Amino acid sequence: MCGLVGMIGPGHVNQSIYEALTVIQHRGQDAAGIMTCEGTRVHLRKDLGLVRDVFHHRHMAQLLGHYGIGHVRYPTAGSDDRAEAQPFYVNSPFGLALAHNGNLTNADTLRDELFREDLRQLNTGSDSEILLNVLAHELRHKVDSGTLKLRPEDVFSAVREVFKRCRGAYSVVVLIVGYGLLAFRDANGIRPLVIGQRRPGSSEASVMLASESVALDVLGYQVIGDVDPGEAVFVDLYGGIHRETCVSEAQCSPCIFEYVYLARPDSMMDGIAVYKSRLRMGEKLGHRIAQEWPDHDIDVVIPVPDTSRTAALQMANVLDLKYREGFIKNRYIGRTFIMPGQVQRERSIRRKLNAIELEFRGKNVLLVDDSIVRGTTSREIIQMARHAGARRVYFASAAPPVRYPNVYGIDMPAAEELLARDRSVEQIAQEIGADRLFYQTLDDLVEAVRFGNPAITRFDTSCFDGTYVTGDINDDYLATVEARRRDDVKQAKESNSLDSTELASFF
Repeated sequence: MCGLVGMIGPGHVNQSIYEALTVIQHRGQDAAGIMTCEGTRVHLRKDLGLVRDVFHHRHMAQLLGHYGIGHVRYPTAGSDDRAEAQPFYVNSPFGLALAHNGNLTNADTLRDELFREDLRQLNTGSDSEILLNVLAHELRHKVDSGTLKLRPEDVFSAVREVFKRCRGAYSVVVLIVGYGLLAFRDANGIRPLVIGQRRPGSSEASVMLASESVALDVLGYQVIGDVDPGEAVFVDLYGGIHRETCVSEAQCSPCIFEYVYLARPDSMMDGIAVYKSRLRMGEKLGHRIAQEWPDHDIDVVIPVPDTSRTAALQMANVLDLKYREGFIKNRYIGRTFIMPGQVQRERSIRRKLNAIELEFRGKNVLLVDDSIVRGTTSREIIQMARHAGARRVYFASAAPPVRYPNVYGIDMPAAEELLARDRSVEQIAQEIGADRLFYQTLDDLVEAVRFGNPAITRFDTSCFDGTYVTGDINDDYLATVEARRRDDVKQAKESNSLDSTELASFF
């Protein structure tokens, strides 16, 4: 999961890109980067950390140019190495910089092809660098050798070849030195990407692309719409927008977990309001609890902040129960789901949330969360509720049981680390310490989200049902993913990286 921004306008775009990245910071807290172009010269700043920590005044003063791209990263492929912060850059043809959200499912094959056939050397383990080099190779063959000019139709022709070679999920923004910005989205539209304009038709008109519409809203851009699945968008230096579908068979199949957890509630994705979809999730789950347990003894509904608030409020309305804020959140602690390592996640939960005892003491409480993945958050929060004096603690998940890894850009852990993998609902309740547990059904979840745009007939629901929309995922691939994503493997890599850094510093 990552966040993307691309922007072109009459003035310097550095500050606007910075502000947009802060708006979508929730999509990645590991690293941040901005590249701008001034004439034919590019300026780059990227590093590990939050946006506010990576960019200082001296950095912003150097990021000159009227077009550029930005990225916030959460690593799913590769590692949390500084070298894998984005954007990535290659100097041929013309100079290309790329920011990517998603995951290539044939990255290993492409890496081998790039070395043996395309004669291109890669410096990192990131599939984003692979995607950049594939695009660079294809663009090089589309450039008119006589004029050395690049036309929109040349760009679209190159993207068609990229679509033929690259499988998986990818929303991409690309800076082409001397020409403008390019954006494209995989044929299934798994990861989001939107486009908008500010003051269209005026001399100050500018164009912006971003992972979520909220970034455009905050900066005063009018949303034109989503970049369609299989579509490429080229924005020239004058803000002219050229669009073309580059895949013959495309089907919008957005990741449903975007609506459950990843996206901000004030975003619109593929014509669906995230906030409204979460309201409907709560409504459906509330009705199911009322049907299955009409004589319940629940006293109060309490959300696990922040993502579950919307669903919890609607559940309370349906069940005719009090809604209360029972936990106070420390805003300076990052999202625990995207933190590396089990120990770090557990420590962060205690620092992140504190219970208000008056809302728990002597009550039967229904805690509501967006989902249960590892069970770390759920287990700790239920313990906090009991320590605060709750008589009985029930738990509700606005999403179905997460039983399968996500291979399209969300770091769902290895299958063996998924709490629901081989457990029944009763066993999961026992594991997290809940007196009773309720899950959303997959049919209800899909209906809750699809209601906002009935034209979408399919979602990527792979983490719930194991059905992967790209059709190229088998047991061998999942075993490889699992071997890379286990917490113990990541911690070993991190330790080795730290050891190497310390050794280099010593010498």
